[in-house]
Amino acid sequence: MPDSHSTFLDLLHAQRVWDIDLPSFDPATAPGDPVTLFHTWFTEAVAAGQPEPHTMSLATVDEEDRPDVRTLMLHDVDERGWHFASHATSAKGHQLAARPQAALGFYWPAQGRQVRVRGPVTAASPAESLADLHARSTGALASALVGRQSEVLETRDALVRASESAWERASSTPDAEVRSWTRYVVEPQEAEFFQGDARRQHVRLRYRLDGHLGGGSWVRELLWP
Repeated sequence: MPDSHSTFLDLLHAQRVWDIDLPSFDPATAPGDPVTLFHTWFTEAVAAGQPEPHTMSLATVDEEDRPDVRTLMLHDVDERGWHFASHATSAKGHQLAARPQAALGFYWPAQGRQVRVRGPVTAASPAESLADLHARSTGALASALVGRQSEVLETRDALVRASESAWERASSTPDAEVRSWTRYVVEPQEAEFFQGDARRQHVRLRYRLDGHLGGGSWVRELLWP
């Protein structure tokens, strides 16, 4: 009988990528800034039926210079950059406080597309962070009220009790404050748009900021796949 690793490899190698008709992408027609193109690609991902297109990977660096990554939700993309939120007391919050740089990754297999963004991270004002929290669902507020993100959990029962209490408070006090909740903005210095191709002639368009966001200009470059 095959061992478990052989079975895993057989399963892994049987998987296929992009057994669909992929859209074309002519980088010559791309807009002059990455935000405009992101808005277009996001809209197209939603139209293509991509599940959870607003989820992304966030990469940071810890106090020992080790990379760290997790998946979370996008909250906005505007002229300031890419927005997300978390507790300032979480692992990612501590990492961003010490080293305010991050990278983001989006993968939309329904169209064979990826978007990568990296740059410095700034924390929004307490008022904007609070507005961000209250714009979300009751469940999101309850989760934020539980707090203690990334701390060691003693028992599952402790989480259940804290969660039930938080749900009651979120339902009765929808304007409750969570001081540690913070909205962050990744100010893009680079943004890459990847369009997959069945013949592996992938299109990679990179926007590179020359100067400072709001006062600089975007350089567009094609990259070898």
